[in-house]
Amino acid sequence: MAWNWEHPGWPEFTYNSAALEPLERQFLTCSGEFIGAFKHIGPEGRDMLKIELISDEAVKTSEIEGEVLDRDSVQSSLRQQFGLASDGRRIPPAERGIAEMMVDLYRSFGDPLTHGTMFAWHTMLMSGERDIHVVGGYRTHPEPMQVVSGGIHNLEIHFEAPPSSKMNDEMDACVSWFNETAPSGKRPLPALTRAGIAHLCFVSIHPFEDGNGRIGRALAEKSLAQDLDRPSLIALAYTIERSRKAYYAALERNNKDIEITDWLTYFADTIIEAQRNTIKRLDFYLAKAKLYEKLRGQLNERQEKAIARMFREGIDGLKRGLSAENYISMTGASRATATRDLQKLVAKGALIRTGALRHTRYYLNVPDSGG
Repeated sequence: MAWNWEHPGWPEFTYNSAALEPLERQFLTCSGEFIGAFKHIGPEGRDMLKIELISDEAVKTSEIEGEVLDRDSVQSSLRQQFGLASDGRRIPPAERGIAEMMVDLYRSFGDPLTHGTMFAWHTMLMSGERDIHVVGGYRTHPEPMQVVSGGIHNLEIHFEAPPSSKMNDEMDACVSWFNETAPSGKRPLPALTRAGIAHLCFVSIHPFEDGNGRIGRALAEKSLAQDLDRPSLIALAYTIERSRKAYYAALERNNKDIEITDWLTYFADTIIEAQRNTIKRLDFYLAKAKLYEKLRGQLNERQEKAIARMFREGIDGLKRGLSAENYISMTGASRATATRDLQKLVAKGALIRTGALRHTRYYLNVPDSGG
């Protein structure tokens, strides 16, 4: 079986640009909607939203690779690096590393891509890792770099990347292509097309021992931000993680040829869905701020704890809503106290009540909370 990098035309991919034109237009329209809404938020709200969106991306891009991070620690690290008030907690290496990479991406999106950029990101991501031979550099091991599944006796190879001996040449070509196809480059490409090719080409080369998926998605976000001329804050990893199997299936379908219209349309659709999710989350965080402002000074400690916990669940909310039992477990309140607290939260407009008796559930009174 031939892999894409073994084709004579590699790394010049082919695709049907006409199939992408309506998606490119849709991307620009959605971008305008988000930028317009973001401009109407005050500085404090922008800081809050920036931390929320970037932390979600940091957590989700790690979750795609099977690494579960502590969101509060990621947020604390982001706040420190942006010079905002933080809780001063001790940040584990993995959470600090991904936060550092996301902040660097946010601040330097407009800079040309260099090997040093990716080496720095890799060093941040591998902070605390002891099983990686080369940190902050391309892989050098002689063994094939393969993506596999199954056990020893039924091993399935989903992809094999170019040998380590080719990494410098492959990545020289990748970096040159990325910079030449930028909006100010010699041969600029439309936003979605460029981001899709950048991601597929990078993960096909798989230049690092570990962290390729996270860095590949960061490159796609850098590409989009350059086309928008501002940090995209797009919910790309958040969206991919929700349909992780489809993401890996699309990569596998398109790692054997250099005709990639299927991949580009899939990735373009994913980016547009990510834009819609970003706008939904913007609405959610604005509603969160308004609700807190409305309830300022009106909640007891138990109620504040429960509301904060529900908001931490994000836009997906508590899937079945909050029950009295959930409230008791969260706050340590007696059943009678929990009933009174919840009734008051409904009366104040913080929660919406549905159902009756043991089927009673409470949802946040904000858009897309699950109610």
